[in-house]
Parts: sequence; structure tokens; C-alpha cells
Amino acid sequence: MMSSFPHRNLLGINQLQAGEILYLLDEAEQWLAFNRQPRKRDERLAGLTIINIFFENSTRTLLSFEIAGKRLGAQVVNMRTAQSSLNKGESLVDTALTLGAMRPDVLVIRHATAGVPQEIAGLVGCSVINAGDGTGEHPTQALLDALTIRRRKGRIDGLKIAICGDIRHSRVARSNLLCLPRLGAEVRVVGPDSLLPDELGGIASFTDMDEGIEGADIVMMLRIQRERMPDIAPESLGDFYRLYGLSRERLARAAPDAIVMHPGPINRGVEIDGEIADDPDRSAILDQVEAGVATRMACLDLLTRASRDLAP
Repeated sequence: MMSSFPHRNLLGINQLQAGEILYLLDEAEQWLAFNRQPRKRDERLAGLTIINIFFENSTRTLLSFEIAGKRLGAQVVNMRTAQSSLNKGESLVDTALTLGAMRPDVLVIRHATAGVPQEIAGLVGCSVINAGDGTGEHPTQALLDALTIRRRKGRIDGLKIAICGDIRHSRVARSNLLCLPRLGAEVRVVGPDSLLPDELGGIASFTDMDEGIEGADIVMMLRIQRERMPDIAPESLGDFYRLYGLSRERLARAAPDAIVMHPGPINRGVEIDGEIADDPDRSAILDQVEAGVATRMACLDLLTRASRDLAP
């Protein structure tokens, strides 16, 4: 068991060793139980300030970070970037320096450009959490996915996990491809050639959906990120569902007790049938949402623990 968490920032899965990931998941377990209590209030982050800076739209990630911080007793501010001085021509660097001068304890950053959270972390003196950077990474999503899998299956080591859909543009996929093999899972990706990354680092890839999910214990679906593909034709989405959409008939090719995951938002009838998404026996989608709050509570606690221990 680790005595402390050695990181101040969480910028990507690559910075974490397997033992550190498991330690974080163990810490998140207690918050899952805590969040099912009628009263959900802990004061360990009392007096700390968290600023959520989201340059991209978000429902699950933004709200879960806000809820996580407030349940731990922190002061939480959501910065409205549409109304910020960035729209007056202020540079991102100057915005970061300005926020740093306000002495926050944590900045949670989502941005459309890969590398922005890392850049800001080099400019400020507080903890920085990457809440998604372009097609870079989304580390807390991979952590909550790992927690969901472990709770539903009792383990991660040895499981066959198929990640399906728009792999090329997905920061969720990128973080999971770093996280899940590190914990012993056998991971494969499934999608059309145009939506698979050029480099997979030894991960098996399939362009046939039926073949790709054969025998899988976990089928993780991803949405087509149309905002990163402005030229995609709407009529092509029907073809995508026919070839790569997850229906009950197609899911029958996976393991008999396979569970289905999706980071959201879901495009029903494009990458997944609504009947599958709503099936509590097969779908872990709402479990992922619940695990997201607990995982982000664990991250906020662990990343600030050293500075809190040093406080007078």
C-alpha cells in the first residue's frame, strides 16, 4: 500500500504506474460508498479553491468535478470562457497567469487543443487536472472506466476489452489504451480504417465489428466526434450504424456476460441501440457516471494532500 501519492498534477495516464492507478481506484471506492449516503459532506478540502475552466462543452465531466469539489468542502468556481477576457484578445498564457495570481489550489482544464493543460501546469503554482485536451488524453475518464470495470467484473487483469468506433479522434480511447493494458487487460480496437490511429503500439485492431467484439468481456462504444470531422456527411452515419453500431444481435458475439460501456454523450441509433444502452444487466453507462464523481473526488483529495499536510 502506498503511503502517499507522488504527483501534484494529473495530466495523463502515462505519468502513472500501475500501482498508482490501483491506489487511486482503491481511494475512489470509499467515495462511491460515501456518495450513496443521505448526507454527502466531507470537509477535508475546506478552505481550498478549485477553478473549472472548460473551453469545450461538457455535462458529465464538468458537473462531476463541481460536485466532487463541493462534497469535499472546497470552494468551486466554474469559469465561463465565453464571457472571459479571452474574447477581448487576451492570450491563454496571460489568462493562466491571471488565474494563478488568484491563488487557486486546483485548476481543472478542458481545451480543444492537445497539450494546453500541460502548458498551463508549467505556468501556475497549483495542481492542474487535465479534463480532456483535444485528441490528447482524458485521464480521469480512463480511471473511472477502470473503476467501473473492476466493480462490475471483480477484476481487470485478463479481461478482453474491445474499444469500438471513432478511435482516431477519441481522447477517451487514448487514455484507456494506456490505462487498461497497464492493469493486465487484453485490449483491442475496432472501427473503420479511417477512424483508427496510425500507431497502436502493439494493440490489435479490427475493421470488422463482428470479429472485433468476438468473445469480449467489455464492449466500450465511442461516439463519432463530428466536431472534429466537419466534412462528414450526415447520410454516412446510417452506414456507420449498419457496419459498426452495437445492437443486441451483434452483442451476442461477445462473451455471454459481457457488459457495455460508453463515455457519453450517446448518439442512439448511430453507435449504439437505445435498447442496449438502457439495459441495466448489460449496460454500465450509468455506473460510469456514478464512478466519475467518486474518481474525481479521489483525484482532488490525493493531488492536494501533500500541500494540505504542509499547511499551518
